[in-house]
Amino acid sequence: MTKTFKPSIKQNIVLLGYSLLWLIIIPFTLVNFSYKLIRRKPGYTKARLSRYGFTQNQNKKMDALVIHCASVGEVVAIQGLVEHLLLQSPQQHITITTNTTTGADRVKLLFSDRVSHAYLPYDFPLFVKLFLKTKRPSKVLINEMELWPNLCHQCWSSHIPVIVINGRMSDKSKQTYQNFPALFKPMFAKITAICAQGRRDYQNYLALGVPSLKLTLTNNIKFDLSVSNQDIALSQTIKSNFSLEQRLILVAGSTHEPEEQILVDAYLTLAKVYPQLLLIIVPRHPQRFDKVHQLLQKQNIETVLMSESQPCQSSTQVLLCDQMGKLRSIYALADISFVGGSLAERGGHNALEPAAVGVPILMGQSTYNNPAICQALAESGALLYVSDAQQIESACNTWLSDPEQRKSAGAAAKQVLTNNSGALEKTLTVLAS
Repeated sequence: MTKTFKPSIKQNIVLLGYSLLWLIIIPFTLVNFSYKLIRRKPGYTKARLSRYGFTQNQNKKMDALVIHCASVGEVVAIQGLVEHLLLQSPQQHITITTNTTTGADRVKLLFSDRVSHAYLPYDFPLFVKLFLKTKRPSKVLINEMELWPNLCHQCWSSHIPVIVINGRMSDKSKQTYQNFPALFKPMFAKITAICAQGRRDYQNYLALGVPSLKLTLTNNIKFDLSVSNQDIALSQTIKSNFSLEQRLILVAGSTHEPEEQILVDAYLTLAKVYPQLLLIIVPRHPQRFDKVHQLLQKQNIETVLMSESQPCQSSTQVLLCDQMGKLRSIYALADISFVGGSLAERGGHNALEPAAVGVPILMGQSTYNNPAICQALAESGALLYVSDAQQIESACNTWLSDPEQRKSAGAAAKQVLTNNSGALEKTLTVLAS
C-alpha cells in the first residue's frame, strides 16, 4: 500500500464531485430496483440491497477476502485461483462480488456454499464504507479491470490492500483514464499491487503512472484453465441425451447479435456438403435466448431447445442452449468452435475454453479483450480469423474435409495452454507477499 501518497486539494475536490454525481444517479437505481423487485424479475431479490451497502456478514472467521468479478467471464476465470485459496487457507472466508445476476448464478454453480456472494455496492462513499465495515476484508482483489475511485479510496483509508489480479488495460481504457487524471491518477496510487495479464497491459499501467514496483507481469491466469471431471461428465450426458454421437458439431459460443445469423448463414451452406453437421448456439446473455429462438423460427430452421431435453433428429439443424453454465461442456463436444463477441465488436470472449478441450477455433477480428491469447493461438495454427459467413464456411470446410488437419489444430490449441501456464502460481506469490 502506498502510505506516503497524499491526494492534492484538487484531487479531493474532484473525488467529491464524482461522489455527488452518484446522488443524482442513486434515486433512479432505487426506482429501477423497486420496480423489478415488485415485478419479481429474475435475480431481483433483497440480496441486491448490497448494492447500497446493506449485506449480511456470514463470516465467523477473522481472515476475510473479497474478490470482485464484473460478470460470468470473470467468475469463470478465477475458478482455479479460488480453488487454490480455499485449499491453502481453509480458515479464510471468501466473498465474491459481481454486478450481474448471471455472475451471481455462476458463483453459486461453481462454488456452492464454499464462498459467499454479494453484489458490489454502487461507488458512493457511504455504500462502500458500510459494505467494507460489514465484510471486514483483509484484502480486496479486483479481477481484470473494473476499478472504482471510491472503492479504492475507502480501502486505502481503511488500510485494506487492493490488488488487481489478471489485470487488463486496453489502449482504449488507458486513454479514458488519461482524460481524467485528477480522478483516476490518485485511484491508481491507492492500489497496492497489480498483476498484469500481458505485456500490453503492463506497459499501459506504466503509462498511467503506476510504478514498476507495484506491477508484476504474471501473464493471463486464463492460461491455467483446467477442465473438471464434472465438465466432462456433463458433456457425455449432453451427447447421450441429445443423440449427438453421429453428428459433426460446430459450436458457436458466447454469441451476440448479429453473430447467430452469420453462423446460421455459414451453416446452411456447409450442411449441403456435410448433412450430418449440427450447429449448437450458446448466446452470451440469457435475456437473448428467446430472441435467438425467434430468429431461427422465422427462417424455419429445425431447432431443438436444450431446456426441453428432447433428442435431436437427423433433420435437426440447430441445438440452442438456453441454459447457463454449460458452455465448457458443450465445447468438449465440438469438432470446430466459434468464439463470440469477436464479430460483434465486443472484444472477443475466452478462446481458451475450446482450446482446453482440443478444439480448433474461429474468431472475428475484435479480440481486444484477450489479444495475447488470440495471438498465441493464431500463431500456433489453432485459431483462424474470419470476418463473414463466407470466410466461416471456407475455414470450416478446410477442417471438416481434413480430419487430420483439424485434429492437429486442436492439439496445437491445448499446447498453447501448456506453454503459457504459470500465471496462477505467480498471482498466488503476489497475494502472499
